[in-house]
Amino acid sequence: MPESRKQSRRSFLRAAGATALGAPYLLSTRSLAAGAMARPVPSNRIAMALIGCGGMGNANLYEFLRKAEVQVVAVCDPDRSRRESARLAVDEFYSAASRSGRYTGCDSYNDFRDVLGRADVDAVIQAAPDHWHAPIVVAAARAGKDIYGEKPLTAWLGQGRVMCEAVRRYGRVFQTGSQQRSDPRFRFACELVRNGRIGKVHTVLVGLPPGARTGNHPPIPPPEGFDYDLWLGPAPSAPYCEYRTHYNFRYILDYSGGKLCDWGAHHIDIAQWGLGMSDSGPVEIEGVGECPTDGLWNTAVNYRFTATYANGIGLIAGNHFDLGVKFEGDEGWVFVTRGRIDAHRPSLLTSVIGPDEIQLYPSGDHRENFLECMRSRGETAAPVEHAHRTITIAHLANIAMLLRRRIRWDPATEQIIDDPVAQRMTDRAVRERWRL
Repeated sequence: MPESRKQSRRSFLRAAGATALGAPYLLSTRSLAAGAMARPVPSNRIAMALIGCGGMGNANLYEFLRKAEVQVVAVCDPDRSRRESARLAVDEFYSAASRSGRYTGCDSYNDFRDVLGRADVDAVIQAAPDHWHAPIVVAAARAGKDIYGEKPLTAWLGQGRVMCEAVRRYGRVFQTGSQQRSDPRFRFACELVRNGRIGKVHTVLVGLPPGARTGNHPPIPPPEGFDYDLWLGPAPSAPYCEYRTHYNFRYILDYSGGKLCDWGAHHIDIAQWGLGMSDSGPVEIEGVGECPTDGLWNTAVNYRFTATYANGIGLIAGNHFDLGVKFEGDEGWVFVTRGRIDAHRPSLLTSVIGPDEIQLYPSGDHRENFLECMRSRGETAAPVEHAHRTITIAHLANIAMLLRRRIRWDPATEQIIDDPVAQRMTDRAVRERWRL
């Protein structure tokens, strides 16, 4: 493993009181060089490392590379081909922007613990598979790193509170990759709802994608350079096959909660935001789901559930609705999805949220918001507590569908009421060396 590079502490972080890819995106050399001219000197940049070099990891890497105040110093993945591809992308990006046309300063690691051991790393992008989110976030917080963490927050409900407490205890800045919070359409839709433009809300329809099926696949040896045992980490031991890892992990309950959790982390989050329930949640959940009984993948393919809040509002979610969020009130409705917002009355979409009305957290750039909060030590647009409350609903829905019965939930104590079997399903046993 490369030795940690000794760099001076970044002056703006010191003032704020901080403590100790597949194929790269392409930009012209001219544009990179122009951006480099505006970059702070190295001692004033945020040193950042990527943990998890898959799809969203690489997307985040590209966006942070474009930030003048960031210096990506390391990438990490147990798959050597992925981490080396990401490392080369970083070096090529900085080479194009350097006067010499050469840069080889990005290190690559197999084990995330080696990244967290570097004193010069200020922040990490946590983009590993879902079953790794909690161990990495807790360890990163303990190591004094700020965290941009991909959604869904957790693979299992019980880990969420542990993550929230670790972020709070160690005073870390945490931004969840629920980037719809920084999309003006989603914010405006929620502001319309919160300010009574559609009257009293009674129902929220949340459209999510369907799951997927596959057959049974014979075990094969892991590819050369892939530390498969480390990839499994806290999850149970299982034979390797290519349909188990990388993107496909999200269809297996040992690692994730399916498309319900994958996209629920986005759209359920907007439903919670619009209802003003981001620090709480529903009191009952029931639903039905079609889960494959044969084949490697076992998360719900088709599903529908209803979460009922104490005030009587019903959140109805599933893969049979239009992808997005529709708030329904006694005076109308508003629908929002990526790239589009609509309402029962078109004039509603040109109305103005007044200075004395509820105005939600303003952020136009999710990743820049994270950097701004690193400097200010303020709360981000998508804080860890909100992410935990959002994905709690998806996890409870999965439990209700698997048990085929209604679940009662206490959002204050975060316990399932009078159902010990369901309560046990809120967490999983993990391999001993990865216990939180």
